[in-house]
Amino acid sequence: MRVLVLGGGVLGRAIAEALIGEFDVTVIEKDSIRAQALAESGLQVVQGDFSYTATLLKAHIERADLIIITTMDVQTIAKTLHVVKSNNKNASVLIILPEDRSVEDIESVLKEEYEMDVKIDYVINPRTAIVKNVVETIEKIGEKKNALKLLNKLNEIKEKTDTLLIVMHDNPDPDCMASASALAVIAQSIGLKTQIVYGGDITHHQNRAMVNVLGMEFRKVSRGSYEIKRHKAIAIVDAQPNGNITILDEEDLNKIEIIIDHHQILQNLREKLPPNCFVDIRTDVNATSSIMAEYLKALEIPITETLATALFYGMYIDTKKFSKLSRVDINAIEFLTGKVNYELLDKIEFPDISTETAEILARAILNRKIYKNVIISNVGFIANRDAIAEAADFLLRLEGITTVLVFGIVDDRIEISARTRDVRVNIGNVMKEAFGEIGSGGGHPQAGGARIPLGIFKLARDKTSLLRLVEEAITEKFLEALGMKEVS
Repeated sequence: MRVLVLGGGVLGRAIAEALIGEFDVTVIEKDSIRAQALAESGLQVVQGDFSYTATLLKAHIERADLIIITTMDVQTIAKTLHVVKSNNKNASVLIILPEDRSVEDIESVLKEEYEMDVKIDYVINPRTAIVKNVVETIEKIGEKKNALKLLNKLNEIKEKTDTLLIVMHDNPDPDCMASASALAVIAQSIGLKTQIVYGGDITHHQNRAMVNVLGMEFRKVSRGSYEIKRHKAIAIVDAQPNGNITILDEEDLNKIEIIIDHHQILQNLREKLPPNCFVDIRTDVNATSSIMAEYLKALEIPITETLATALFYGMYIDTKKFSKLSRVDINAIEFLTGKVNYELLDKIEFPDISTETAEILARAILNRKIYKNVIISNVGFIANRDAIAEAADFLLRLEGITTVLVFGIVDDRIEISARTRDVRVNIGNVMKEAFGEIGSGGGHPQAGGARIPLGIFKLARDKTSLLRLVEEAITEKFLEALGMKEVS
């Protein structure tokens, strides 16, 4: 690209020197002494007044792709624009806007004095550019500070033990698994050994594909197990104790050194943690993977293609396919771009569906009951709890349906997933109101879940009776929380 820099002062020279080597750059400078100095420094220079046609022709204005005007005088800018556009109407123009002037001021002069309607292509305001740069620098300082605090905490841990137990929530999703893997890499960078554990199941077919395709190593453990007790330091990612983690005893909470999450802080959490616990909970960020990517970038820790792919997919899922993005999320995407293996990503996102999942989806369709624009479906006794969420996602796509609840019995509990696209409904609040007192329920405005111990339902004499009792109770409480009567 051929670039003309009009003005060889401090700003013009700095711009030309930054561009030379990448572009064909010519500087136009009126002052002969300054022009000579520019030429001696290795720049291509044309001496003359750049607001005159003769000078611009000498610099081959007709072949220029971009003209950068560095003067701060509005009258000179307008005159130069008139000459530039008269000799090369296709060239783009970038002006450095004077501090107290606007683009409209320059366009007004052009119209009044030269009878030209010229749209200025690009404008840079020095004050705005400086403020933006300062803000970006402050953000980088903040990112570095957070990352160094984490690193200091890991070094403290290393002084008393050589291992770190990283705990995921019971049924880890892509964001949780990617974040745990990233923390393990950071901890290993200072010489700590790590073990990543969870207490439930990884059953969603995409989550299993992620583990298999990326070769992730996680261990399933039970409450009170030696695998937990032997570690002196515990870190929790994308979760919080007494939230969706069942494998930690009360005494284990004293060993929690790190919590990193993007969900709302649980009530009285601080009271349960050691006073020097590192806690980074950012509810304005939409994925814990984004926070972990920020740490990796700030600490300049090399990131493998596998980890980059995991973090990218974790963000993709928790940001609803990048439809909800904070500044931290956007910066993380930028950092991961170029490091992701999209072929592996495709294998994770579109894995083969297991026979069990397909059967549960079929049951959800066959057993659905419709109450106006709401579907409630009972999938019966199952082992794959994640298939309940997949069934809820699928049923929500049916025409005329705005809210869905799917439930099934897994071992000794009732697992429930709900979805909505009704903007008047906060499904997380609905689940909490409906099932919070008899189990646990909650979630986000569009997606929620609940878990209820079977309790008294176990007294049912056969499975058919049990399913009928459960369905009646779930349906009544859910519709009541929605403010609906049972109308089929």
